[in-house]
Amino acid sequence: MSPTLKNILRIPFLISLLLWICAADVYSDESQLMSCGSSYSRLNDLALQQPPRRVLLIPLLSKEPLTTASPRWSEQPARTLEAFYRNRFNADVKQLHDIWSWTDYYQQVEQIIQQQTSFDRVIFISHGGYDGPILTNAVYWHDLQVSGNNSKLLQFSEAQPGLKNVLSITYDTGKNPIFSAYMASHWPELAPMKPPEVRHLLKGLEKQLQPLDTACFQRYCSSDSLSTSEGELREARLNLCELTCREPLFEQKTSVEISQEQFFHFTKTLSSLTATDGLIFFGACNPGSEAPEKTLVRTETEFLINSPIAGGPHKSYVHLVSATTGRITAGPIGNSSAEDIVNRVIMFESGRPQRNLCIVTPATK
Repeated sequence: MSPTLKNILRIPFLISLLLWICAADVYSDESQLMSCGSSYSRLNDLALQQPPRRVLLIPLLSKEPLTTASPRWSEQPARTLEAFYRNRFNADVKQLHDIWSWTDYYQQVEQIIQQQTSFDRVIFISHGGYDGPILTNAVYWHDLQVSGNNSKLLQFSEAQPGLKNVLSITYDTGKNPIFSAYMASHWPELAPMKPPEVRHLLKGLEKQLQPLDTACFQRYCSSDSLSTSEGELREARLNLCELTCREPLFEQKTSVEISQEQFFHFTKTLSSLTATDGLIFFGACNPGSEAPEKTLVRTETEFLINSPIAGGPHKSYVHLVSATTGRITAGPIGNSSAEDIVNRVIMFESGRPQRNLCIVTPATK
């Protein structure tokens, strides 16, 4: 191992507590796990540009709930990889900055694409899951639609490209003119809010505007009926009675759908950014993992790779992206820390086979 590589591997992480990203994995010189379904485990097995001349690093910024870690954690491993590529290969390295949402990502990469610049390595560093890199969920489209007395607010947002989070709020404009006027003038202000926050705000307004059915309330929440309840149970019963005995002014629904338009918009940027003999690398948790075939509860993950999109279902997210972009794609199997991501990239570029890294070519099924 060269002295430069040794120095890079010894660079201390100021964010060593970042094991909260995911649990660390154990490295090995064994061939990659069979679940990847690929026979490629060494750099020399692949038709990649060597040495890499141009590298694009994309650290995605997001705050992980219930942690004290910096939302900028991904910038430190990006700086380490920047030093590695420059010192080891004398590569021209570009790093994107302040990517807090997918809108930020598209704004920056579209400027690069307009310059008709391609890269031998495009490397994401981020939180992730079975369906790819994750950013804070953000609204990318919203509209208030009015037809007669029927009004509908629609919001589309995404945390992972291709998974569309839909929020809909429907109401009758003739039911309460004050509520309708509020929605007509304030609906754009709801975009930065989470669905529970939107509901809490509008229910508070509804409580001020909509009279309580006192007969209903006395029937279900009279002093006698509440005498057997105390503390939090009593408060919960009161809240339930208010919901039951006050005619609602609106209906709010949420859902998650596959958006082929958004997914192909994302993968089109990857194809444009990555040279035909280049590599797309997702430094996150589970891009190379095979999703469980059966889950007891349907969650918001595993929609894309289990769907028919791009000829699916696909074994993993790297299989899906490789099939869609026509580029070699790689990413960890299982969990990864920030240090894991750096080590996996360096081991790959050093020609060392490693466990828990899935490498997929466009022809791999």
